[in-house]
Amino acid sequence: MLELNYIREYPDIVRKNLEKRQEPDKIKLLDKLLKTDEKWRALKKKTDELRARRNKLSKEINEAKKKNKDATTLLKEAKEIPKELEKTEKELEKLQAKVKDCLMRIPNLLEPSVPYGKDDTENVTIREVGEKPKFDFEPLDHVALMEKWGLADLERAAKISGARFYFILGKLARLELALLSYAADFLMKRGFLLTSPPYMINKKAYEGVTSLDDFEDELYKIEGEDLYCIATSEHPLISQFRDEILEEDELPKKLAGISPCFRKEAGTHGREDKGIFRVHQFNKVEQIILCKPEESIAFFDELLKNIEDFFQSLGIPYRIVNICTGDIGIVAAKKYDLEGWMPGQNKYRELGSCSNCTSYQAVRSNIKFLRKNKREYVHTLNNTCVATERALVAILENFQDENGVVHIPEVLQKYCGFKTIGGED
Repeated sequence: MLELNYIREYPDIVRKNLEKRQEPDKIKLLDKLLKTDEKWRALKKKTDELRARRNKLSKEINEAKKKNKDATTLLKEAKEIPKELEKTEKELEKLQAKVKDCLMRIPNLLEPSVPYGKDDTENVTIREVGEKPKFDFEPLDHVALMEKWGLADLERAAKISGARFYFILGKLARLELALLSYAADFLMKRGFLLTSPPYMINKKAYEGVTSLDDFEDELYKIEGEDLYCIATSEHPLISQFRDEILEEDELPKKLAGISPCFRKEAGTHGREDKGIFRVHQFNKVEQIILCKPEESIAFFDELLKNIEDFFQSLGIPYRIVNICTGDIGIVAAKKYDLEGWMPGQNKYRELGSCSNCTSYQAVRSNIKFLRKNKREYVHTLNNTCVATERALVAILENFQDENGVVHIPEVLQKYCGFKTIGGED
């Protein structure tokens, strides 16, 4: 979240940011925050004055007793102050809770380079990389390819789990493991610490990394327990440092999270989301960085380069898209998506997102570092390296031949032990 002192000092900057995001309800929320905070400060001043008067009265009563003076009036006043203090302190707590609630729902400040737009139709393509495959036949989508080679069983998965779950079988299951292993090696060679996090975290941890108002409908809650299944390893990897003060020489922290991810993916979807592209459970290797504030711009570029290098090594054509003000979400100050080309759908689809969250998650989670005896909030960044189910879709659709045989990217062959799916190795 944004720091309260910043909002107090620069309310017009925050208001203009909300106007860019085209969120009139959040502008009303900002106005409510400022008014509530004004009430809190006035009541805090009154409360502090009452405490000071209480302390002064105590001294005056002692002095009066020492000098055998009548302290009746002083004692009467001293008796009333605790009652009034109890009343103001309770009201302070209520106002403080309201202020925090407003703060938790106000989104991050956007970087100037974020394009103005109302929704995902106005995101801006930065560049396209790689040559799209040219087929002299009608390419199959990944659902048809999985059916052709017996690579998945969606019907039995639906029978026991519902829609958007899957069994992945045989070579496709082995290829998924290959992607995970290759991504882990890829990031470890670039200085990231491979980390397998808890797959469930509590509400307090989740509130520190995202807005549950905006995101809770996507999360799976464990019935009867204060636990949520993680939607991405970003969340436990960041929240593990909650309420900690790191040393300056500990930064940057570069972590590669490897985990399953669980999302409700609410809403209706068409044929293009059949199969394993948009599912409730998937595996992912995620990049996370905690750093000093002045370093986050450079690390954003580093994380972006990592995912681009990864998909270039696979040979997947892709484009980089600058996410606009109306589509960026509450946490990020800047966000680029990498969208891979899907021949079976004849369109680009999101394979990963790169976000600079600046100090937003650090303020929510109270993560600081010590520099020259001064405590500062860290900056946090995240980016996918690979979400395996989506990468599998891209591999199946881009590397098929006229017989439906899928040719495995060379960098994965030593990990999976075969060169084709559906052909002879």
